[in-house]
Amino acid sequence: MTRDPGTTARRTLLRGAVATVGAAALGPLTGTSARADTPAEPPTAQGSRAAVRRLGRYRVLALLDAHGTFPVAAAAAFPDATPEAWERARELDPPAFGPHGTWELDFRCYAVRAPGGRITLVDTGIGPVGSPASKWAPVPGRLPQSLTAAGIRPQDVDTVVLSHLHEDHYGWSVTPDGVPVFPDAQYVVQQAEVAGLAAGDSALRYVVDPLRRAGLLRQVDGRCRLPGPRGAGAGLTLFGTPGHTPGHQSLLVEGGGQRLLITGDVLVHAVQLADPATRYAFEADPALARRTREALLAEAGRTGTVLATPHLNRPFLPLPAPDAPRH
Repeated sequence: MTRDPGTTARRTLLRGAVATVGAAALGPLTGTSARADTPAEPPTAQGSRAAVRRLGRYRVLALLDAHGTFPVAAAAAFPDATPEAWERARELDPPAFGPHGTWELDFRCYAVRAPGGRITLVDTGIGPVGSPASKWAPVPGRLPQSLTAAGIRPQDVDTVVLSHLHEDHYGWSVTPDGVPVFPDAQYVVQQAEVAGLAAGDSALRYVVDPLRRAGLLRQVDGRCRLPGPRGAGAGLTLFGTPGHTPGHQSLLVEGGGQRLLITGDVLVHAVQLADPATRYAFEADPALARRTREALLAEAGRTGTVLATPHLNRPFLPLPAPDAPRH
């Protein structure tokens, strides 16, 4: 099985856009991952803070890898978005709206601290200079510094969840010469995601093959529980959320009677919160992605689940109940 042609088109368009707008359009790495409505970890070397959310005995840390300007204008990335959806999106995530129709976004990873010191890292960002994301994303990312500031060493991480195999989500998984950055971790990815990679896909060369050689790649099929403390309404659960890519997955954290969902790219912009039917130009299967997003957001709203997203400019987003008034 080969990856949907949309993946190749995505990379071609992104790289072409970078060539058109120039490296300056990406701008410097700016902004922080700290938000006023969440407690914070100690400042990083860049002066930012890792926002943290507590769920019973679990702590979820939002770790900023980079901030920059997407190399495709927002209107082109979401060609079907309605004026009403854009207006609502501006209310939900004002920093996403840059000058001249640009899309400003974070590139964020999440670390889940479990009782006993187990650490699960969800996604590894854009990576260093020379990573596959270098041709369009604002490398180098700062994830190593963010982890250090949070008191997390590479050898402390025992599970790395890769939500999917796009360049801006696996960049710090290995070094450019193929050495795993987290040497004691199992890297968990859906079988369908690996099966969907074409023979020449950079994800195979850069991350999948090196992890296989190191014996650290763990492929799962659908829903599974990750190691760690469990109990009634507590634990870490991976499940498939396909559409953005064939084997996209998300991670549900449950603890203390609360739920938090690390979404990956089920939604990438607040316009898809305003209207979940909004198509993103770089989805492998737009119809499936829409169904997945609508179901996920409906369930999150019904259960009071907090969303943790990689690309919105606010790391934790509590959703109102479906019938709650909008302010």
